[in-house]
Amino acid sequence: MNVSQAVERRISVRAFRPDPVPGEVVRELLERASRAASGGNLQPWRVYALAGEDLAGLIAKAKAAGPDETPGYAVYPPDLWEPMRTRRFQAGEDLYAALGIPREDKPRRLEQFARNLELFGAPVGVFVCLDRRVGPPQWADCGMFLQTLMLLAVERGLGTCAQEYWVRYASSVESYLGVPADHMLYAGMALGFPDEAAPVNSLRTRRDPLEAWATLRGF
Repeated sequence: MNVSQAVERRISVRAFRPDPVPGEVVRELLERASRAASGGNLQPWRVYALAGEDLAGLIAKAKAAGPDETPGYAVYPPDLWEPMRTRRFQAGEDLYAALGIPREDKPRRLEQFARNLELFGAPVGVFVCLDRRVGPPQWADCGMFLQTLMLLAVERGLGTCAQEYWVRYASSVESYLGVPADHMLYAGMALGFPDEAAPVNSLRTRRDPLEAWATLRGF
């Protein structure tokens, strides 16, 4: 598999098989992902990978504690504007359509949303933290690390779902993992073998055409 194929096949997997992922595979993926671009080679990511009872314990703690009153950061800007507002809305509608959940069935939509807290059944949870003192360039570095990890996972026949959702439970995650006080949770990620039979994994979110967001000159 080449890079282009991995990029094309990567999706946000929202249904996983329970099959465990060997620890040596997780270690290899993380080590290779550390080659992601990093401004000044700061490598600002601090990573915790959990499976088995350790992951189950974290999920149980988060469920018992409930979401934080104030999330660590806003995942989306307030009063999201166009065209991003429409893109986000369409992605949500496509997701629930793939699941066969109509707009008026709010309980089932909320139930599906809550499955984030179970990592959609993934056997591995990866949690990425960074120093509270760093700025946007280092946040971007963490994003590049996650993207590299996701593409490497596809190459190994695995699937992922990057989850900023976990910032809602940052205090539970940070205390459970013993994250240093000067660090904060950046994102979680579900990792495992995709359930190919699950309808939700047929979803491919839409992308605007190049002309809508890129300008090329001098070619």
